[in-house]
Amino acid sequence: MVKAANLGFPRVGAHRELKKAVEAYWRGDGDAAALQQTARALRARHWRLQADAGITIVPSNDFSLYDHVLDATVTFGAVPARFAGAGASALDRKFAMARGTGDVPAMEMTKWFDTNYHYIVPELDADQQFALADEAPLDAWREAKALGIETRPVLVGPVTFLSLAKAKDGSAPIALIDRLLPVYRALLAKLAAAGVAAVQIDEPILATDLSAAQRDAFAHAYRALAAENRAITVAAYFGALGDNLPLALGLPVQGLHLDLVRGADDLEPALAGAPDGLTLSLGLVEGRNIWRTDLTRALAQVERAVARLDADRVVVAPSCSLLHCPVDLAHETDLDAELKSWLAFATQKLDEVAALAQAAGQGRAAAAAAFDASDAAAAARTGSPRVHRDAVQARLAAVDAGMSRRSTPFAARRKAQAQAFELPPLPTTTIGSFPQTADVRKARAAHRRGELGDAEYQAFLERKTDDCIRRQEDIGIDVLVHGEFERNDMVEYFGEQLDGFAFTRNGWVQSYGSRCVKPPVIFGDVARPQPMTVRWSAYAQSRTEKLMKGMLTGPVTILQWSFVRDDQPRADTCRQIALAIRDEVVDLEAAGIRLIQIDEPALREGLPLRHRAWQAYLDWATECFRLSASGVRDETQIHTHMCYSEFNDIIASIAALDADVISIETSRSDMELLDAFTRFNYPAEIGPGVYDIHSPRVPDQAEMGALIDKALQVLKPEQLWINPDCGLKTRDWPEVEAALRRMTAAAQEARARLPQRVAAE
Repeated sequence: MVKAANLGFPRVGAHRELKKAVEAYWRGDGDAAALQQTARALRARHWRLQADAGITIVPSNDFSLYDHVLDATVTFGAVPARFAGAGASALDRKFAMARGTGDVPAMEMTKWFDTNYHYIVPELDADQQFALADEAPLDAWREAKALGIETRPVLVGPVTFLSLAKAKDGSAPIALIDRLLPVYRALLAKLAAAGVAAVQIDEPILATDLSAAQRDAFAHAYRALAAENRAITVAAYFGALGDNLPLALGLPVQGLHLDLVRGADDLEPALAGAPDGLTLSLGLVEGRNIWRTDLTRALAQVERAVARLDADRVVVAPSCSLLHCPVDLAHETDLDAELKSWLAFATQKLDEVAALAQAAGQGRAAAAAAFDASDAAAAARTGSPRVHRDAVQARLAAVDAGMSRRSTPFAARRKAQAQAFELPPLPTTTIGSFPQTADVRKARAAHRRGELGDAEYQAFLERKTDDCIRRQEDIGIDVLVHGEFERNDMVEYFGEQLDGFAFTRNGWVQSYGSRCVKPPVIFGDVARPQPMTVRWSAYAQSRTEKLMKGMLTGPVTILQWSFVRDDQPRADTCRQIALAIRDEVVDLEAAGIRLIQIDEPALREGLPLRHRAWQAYLDWATECFRLSASGVRDETQIHTHMCYSEFNDIIASIAALDADVISIETSRSDMELLDAFTRFNYPAEIGPGVYDIHSPRVPDQAEMGALIDKALQVLKPEQLWINPDCGLKTRDWPEVEAALRRMTAAAQEARARLPQRVAAE
């Protein structure tokens, strides 16, 4: 029979139970026992949910209190030496690795392939030694077994783990494969001895362009692992395997999982090339978006596979782990019935997988209700007037190349802006948001429930904005922001004011650690019916003599951090958003806002995994940014912000954005990310973050000053801005004020030394 499998389930809980328990532990409001009890309850609930849905291959060890790559780093005994004494327990040490401590900076964090999930980057070196430091995968399997549920443990694959790691000494982590493999073999041996029937090893790196060293590592690694245990399914996802498919098919393993949502072209060559005995896991249910699966189309693919192989060698599954989806659509009681009928969250995707497996084995009639609902949803979306708007399509068709170009080059704009602003050297600013304290969240919730009237809520927000401005003035920040207290999220806030968007109440998805986001749903053509931010930016500017920076989220980031419609090219949806943001930029300028930041932290995230597809994406992505930003005068300064990205390969496209100022995350990487900008001779102004806002640690003035000095070694003083590496929404006021005072003092100290530096040169 065709089996139904799942590759991973969301960890946070339908109501963010894990987030709340973890943060309570960090605050000292709960102990480790309470945290672990919440985690056990969530795991048990999710295992039972999957089994009850008809999933016959249920994953374990896909759960994490923070990040699965961090967990693997600990399991493999690769804890950096600086954390040897961090924390009072192994749990505290793991959190210290992710978040840092008062004395020890956190490990680097970056995006998991092309998703908005962040992982903690393993830190290795040429002398790295590995050891099996815990038995977490076995412990999770035993925990499920005690509940009567047989599971398949999930491991991060050795080639993917080493490929995502960084070596501070410049060595190549992939060269450590022979040191790492004994740990995997020891772990597989322990699993087999305990009675584990099969293991899932995730190797999403197979969907990327592999080097010769990575290819050799795959062949070598899986020969070694197969000698210990062949009952392995290698799971590749996030894209087509393409030229890596023969390599994957040749691995001496029991099964291979393919992402047939993003890599549909892999199916036929996989069926033709699958060796005898290899099971193919067909990822046919979208694991990264929330649209209902077209079950009729998917079943045709399953039937082709069964006809070529046999039913016992075919597994149906989501395209990837369901980590990237909300938990359960049933909790969305506010969504209208039609739109809701088009959607499927993680729980509903389990039902879709089970229905496909059932129909493949027993015929479509055995799952008739699921297939009929799928067909009806597909027909309704195709013909809905809510989705297609003639006016939006007409405006998009009228866009010409001139609309995505500033009227003069950067050098001329820079002179005009310098004359207009009269800022000091090394000007200080922040990235946008300020602490969203409990009273802000409480007032927002009360306003949403109708318990706090519009006038009272607006007055509350004005007081918060006034307070934020006074604090920045007192600290001595040069370019202020209004704090964004009216905003719930940097994407959701804009989506709520744009046509073509819908919103959920519990559609939470993990971004990093305990941080969850609730992506909007882009279901139709996008337009801006009225200004979105002008009222608050103009109000804030009226309350200070200093320059006030307007804050917007860019079109690419709004696209990337939403659940995007799948019935037209993403580029077309992005251009629609860009036109809406363009209208907002023009209105901000008309309201007297002379610095406007258009955040694009997701630009690098959206880069395709294969190099051959990069340029096409970068062309439309940079065009969309310029389209949003190019309707203003020379004197209006356009800022952008990017964080937790590798910039080396796309630096030319970042320059092509033609922003006047870019701020970037550099503190966790010790200014490493600045190298790409300096090697490229980036022409515009840069604000490399001088402290890490994702950690509660407040660095001292000397540490920030050292980073400023490091930046001044490669940047001209007139290029350099001083700022944190990201927004301050998630932090508390005491640490924010302490950090910003030290940042400002460090900037002033560096500013005072500039004449000496010039004289020395």
